[in-house]
Amino acid sequence: MHLQLEKSLSPNTVEAYLLDLEKLIQFVLAKDIQGGPASLTLQHLQEYLKWITELGMSERSQSRIISGIKSFYRFCIQEQITTTDPTELLSAPKLKKVLPDTLTYEEIEQLIQQIDLSKLEGQRNKAMLETLYSCGLRVSELTSLKISHLYLDIGFVRVIGKGDKERLIPIGSDAIKHILIYLKEVRVHVETKKGNEDILFLNRRGAALTRVMIFYIIKELALKAGITKIISPHTFRHSFATHLVEGGADLRAVQEMLGHESITTTEIYTHMDRNFLRETLNRYHPGFRNK
Repeated sequence: MHLQLEKSLSPNTVEAYLLDLEKLIQFVLAKDIQGGPASLTLQHLQEYLKWITELGMSERSQSRIISGIKSFYRFCIQEQITTTDPTELLSAPKLKKVLPDTLTYEEIEQLIQQIDLSKLEGQRNKAMLETLYSCGLRVSELTSLKISHLYLDIGFVRVIGKGDKERLIPIGSDAIKHILIYLKEVRVHVETKKGNEDILFLNRRGAALTRVMIFYIIKELALKAGITKIISPHTFRHSFATHLVEGGADLRAVQEMLGHESITTTEIYTHMDRNFLRETLNRYHPGFRNK
């Protein structure tokens, strides 16, 4: 309840926190540690980290689990369940910055062209992927996008992001065109399930699409297009940001569109290839200019 109401975290994030906490409970039971949260020490937690490492958990998973435990102990202190925080000196493993694959504009076009528009779901999928790339949405933002949040006449959509934070994002003419076709020719014929009346993209049963379904749609299209890169719905978001920065967009504007609190996060998403960096140096740095 604390995570949902006070922290405004999404159901998926809450579930992840609880699953990570469940692992800590398993460790406590396995080691027969008595006395509840107040009895755990820094040494216990360091043993726990060793335990999950031996289970084969990646550094990224370990880092997420530590973040969850720290959050749990902040809650315990706030609720006076404990007066000490054993996580204060608990350090997370250093993560290597692994940059995900991006798609070129041509590859995105190639992938979208694989959609079979003769099928009922074809026009929906086209509108969906055009929107995903045009707006740089998270997959959860796409699946929860509402018809009442479309301002297509002025070229904007309203999105509910992490922590229930709202932002207005410009949407491109291609995405607008295909959303309107989907609304007028496909969605009007779908019998909507109760509670999903305002959801834009629906499955055949009239309910909101799941994140997993979007993932499978993209994977299947990539296979048909012969794209061998490791891609997911998030690849569209990453490509959106990368293409903007490579085109000369202001990083602060990209941050606003992506809904990032920190500019550092935006910098991670918007990596630039070596050729672009060299071209920038050749153009602006005196030591790199061709004489």
